[in-house]
Amino acid sequence: QVQLVESGGGLVQAGGSLRLSCAASGRTVNSYFMAWFRQAPGKEREFVASITWSSGRTYYADFLKGRGAISRDNAKNMVYLQMNSLKPEDTAVYYCAARKSSVLVTTPPLYNYWGQGTQVTVST
Repeated sequence: QVQLVESGGGLVQAGGSLRLSCAASGRTVNSYFMAWFRQAPGKEREFVASITWSSGRTYYADFLKGRGAISRDNAKNMVYLQMNSLKPEDTAVYYCAARKSSVLVTTPPLYNYWGQGTQVTVST
C-alpha cells in the first residue's frame, strides 16, 4: 500500500511560481513510478510530469516544458513539482500519483495510487 499526500497549492498571480510537494509512504514506494496530473473543472484529468525514483528520469507534458520541473528526494520520499510563469489555464487540482512499474505511461487509469489533490488557482 502506498499513501500520497500533496501540499503547496494556493492562489497565485499570473506569471508567479509555485512548488507542489508530494509525500509518499509505503514499504516499497521507491520502486514506483511517480507522476503529477491535473484536473480543471469540466475537463478530464491530464498528465503533467513524471519521474522515476531510481534514475530520476523525467518526462513532461508539452504545456509544462520550459517552465517547470519535477524532482524527487529519495531520502525523504518526496516528489516535487516546480511550476513557473503560471497562467490562468494552469488552474486545476493537482494530483500526485504512483504506478507500480518503471514504464512511462500518461493515462490516469493505469496509476495505482492517488493523493487527495491540491488546488492551484492562477489569477489574472
